[in-house]
Amino acid sequence: MLKKDNEIFSIRSVEEFTAFSLQVFNFQYQNNEVYKTWTDLLKIDPNKVNRIEQIPFLPIEFFKKHKVVSNSISSKTVVFASSATTSTTPSLHYVNDVLLYEASFMKTFEMLYGKPQDYCILALLPSYLERKDSSLVYMCKRLIDESEHTLSGFFLNNVTELVFVIEQLKKNNEKVLLIGVSYALMDLCERSVKLNEKFIVMETGGMKGRRKELLKKELHNHLKSNLGVKTIHSEYGMTELLSQAYSKSDGLFEGPPWMKFLIRDRQDPLSLRKDSKTGGINIIDLANINSCSFIATHDLGRLIKTNNGAEKLELMGRYDNSDIRGCNLMLDNL
Repeated sequence: MLKKDNEIFSIRSVEEFTAFSLQVFNFQYQNNEVYKTWTDLLKIDPNKVNRIEQIPFLPIEFFKKHKVVSNSISSKTVVFASSATTSTTPSLHYVNDVLLYEASFMKTFEMLYGKPQDYCILALLPSYLERKDSSLVYMCKRLIDESEHTLSGFFLNNVTELVFVIEQLKKNNEKVLLIGVSYALMDLCERSVKLNEKFIVMETGGMKGRRKELLKKELHNHLKSNLGVKTIHSEYGMTELLSQAYSKSDGLFEGPPWMKFLIRDRQDPLSLRKDSKTGGINIIDLANINSCSFIATHDLGRLIKTNNGAEKLELMGRYDNSDIRGCNLMLDNL
């Protein structure tokens, strides 16, 4: 097993990622009761798992009904919860080492965007700020603190103040990261604000029932046209993961070296696709070492090969309720 959890941040090759993944799989099979039960239900012999493709992925729905943990919960455990309506149950992620989460998102941000100190960071996350247990708010607060810029901060419903801050930053010609939930960025568009080339606009997805859901391309075209920027960046993360992926353009996401996307067949969820067709998104997040690193999400996507041979993820949508009904039937038996 890993000597230290932060060893995952030293991964630099496919071979290292594979070796770490198999170590984490064996550790979680032995120490995570929920994951062990799921693996056994699938009749998978852990002693015969020697390739990433053989590792079973835990349906993300399990985080709603079970404590998915690979270490004991203590008074220091931080619990992140997903947003939920009155008709749905939130997912709960028990994070025993919040410093590991901080290391994961800080290292990823610096890898793809540079140091937070290089930016003024404006977070437009009203629906998340209303909750105390959002992992996204936790991440953004840490980035804002690290930026050390006097104008960095959160904006709940005070869009007028945000517009004033934006105008100040335009005058000073400073680099700005404006990160926001989709519907709040669309609200900002209605204020006739025009940004400049120093602004990075990053959407985190989600209309949260406040506006009509749009395809990513439609959303990005609307934001580009109204805010006056050439590209829209995106963040892809979730309560159940401690790592994020980012898209700088074209809706293609890349994550850090300790994170990997695989695509499962929609008709046979235990099989992985080897082509570029659309399927369910499976995620390996080795930062999840104290919960479960192998997650089968409800998202749909496909893998795109880039010119340099690297793979990036294109999000295509989500499964509907009928698609995940079989998962729920198995869940009820646990």
